[in-house]
Amino acid sequence: MAKILTLPDSHTAPLTIRAKALVFHDPQSRLLFDHVERLARSDATVLVTGETGTGKELIARHIHATSRRAGPFVAVNCGAFSETLIDAELFGHETGAFTGATQARAGWFEAANGGTLFLDEIGDLPMALQVKLLRVLQERQVVRLGSRRPIALDVRLVAATNIDLARAVTAQHFRADLYYRLSVAGVRLPSLHERQADILPLAEHFVGVYCGRLGIPAIALSDDAANALRAYTWPGNIRELENVIHYALIVCAGDAIQSHDLKLVPLQPAARRAGDVHDPASAGPPGFGGYRAPDERLSAAPPAPAPVPVRVRERLPAFFGDLLREGGPELFDSVERALVHAAYEHAHGNQVRAARELGVSRNMVRTLLKRHGLLGCEPPLDALVDAGQGGVAMSAV
Repeated sequence: MAKILTLPDSHTAPLTIRAKALVFHDPQSRLLFDHVERLARSDATVLVTGETGTGKELIARHIHATSRRAGPFVAVNCGAFSETLIDAELFGHETGAFTGATQARAGWFEAANGGTLFLDEIGDLPMALQVKLLRVLQERQVVRLGSRRPIALDVRLVAATNIDLARAVTAQHFRADLYYRLSVAGVRLPSLHERQADILPLAEHFVGVYCGRLGIPAIALSDDAANALRAYTWPGNIRELENVIHYALIVCAGDAIQSHDLKLVPLQPAARRAGDVHDPASAGPPGFGGYRAPDERLSAAPPAPAPVPVRVRERLPAFFGDLLREGGPELFDSVERALVHAAYEHAHGNQVRAARELGVSRNMVRTLLKRHGLLGCEPPLDALVDAGQGGVAMSAV
């Protein structure tokens, strides 16, 4: 019997890019579930890594629910606050600590005392606050902004990120000592297309959920729909699967979901599974929509890709030398703007992917985009803070 984790009261939760259900049916997922259960019984700090929408918060909630902690579970998105506010939000503040602080307020660490604090998008935490977080973890006490009195804490920390923190450490965007402190115990959540056996159980779970919400009779998945779900690469992971099933149930005309009811539109062209080889020669001549008849010579032994990125990197010193000799005002800003703009376009407007390509945090990418007028000042969709007290619902499917 597979296990499924769901967010508490998920039918009232706002639209987010979080995964609202996580199934452990695939053999790889069952091993992951056993690993998480072992970690939950300890008080070790846990670092959960994985792409957006893979269920990192669900893992954090299950760790808390399975632990011996009687206190609350508090979830905070580090990318949801500006750099000027996140200090007071995390660690609290006293009256008059800053303009507008008309009364003292406890931070999220104090709110989670006796329980578990889940810090999502930990890679977005500014460097100055990384130092303070490290001190809190080492001394198990917090000092509110504007105060000198330490407050003792009994909080278990679970952190999560969708960027490679090791690369961020190398790029000097994340402190190495904090990285080692956070990664006492690690959990890597594979993307959905890496867990093929979990796709259909998750789809059937969402079919049941949305049939109930829409007030319609039970609807099945046809064989062609099931095959289409298994063949898709799911760049948006579990959240994308939930949206696809929701839409399919709205447009479905019969008693079974067909493949044409599924809105499978990857964000990136030519999305493919690991191991698939893209051959530029297969694009075909112009005017034929990029199609070319299969060629046995192409499928027999695809050529190894040429090391273009290495050659481009080797040309960088000469390129920058030419720029410096040419001169001109605001050279650094021009180069920075061009790089950020290129990364943003390459990621098809996705800040998370742009940050991953550049090896920096999403918060830094967002700051650079705003600095160069490439992004409005509206908050991101997933800039949410969840301080819910509910636990994790777990059942057999």
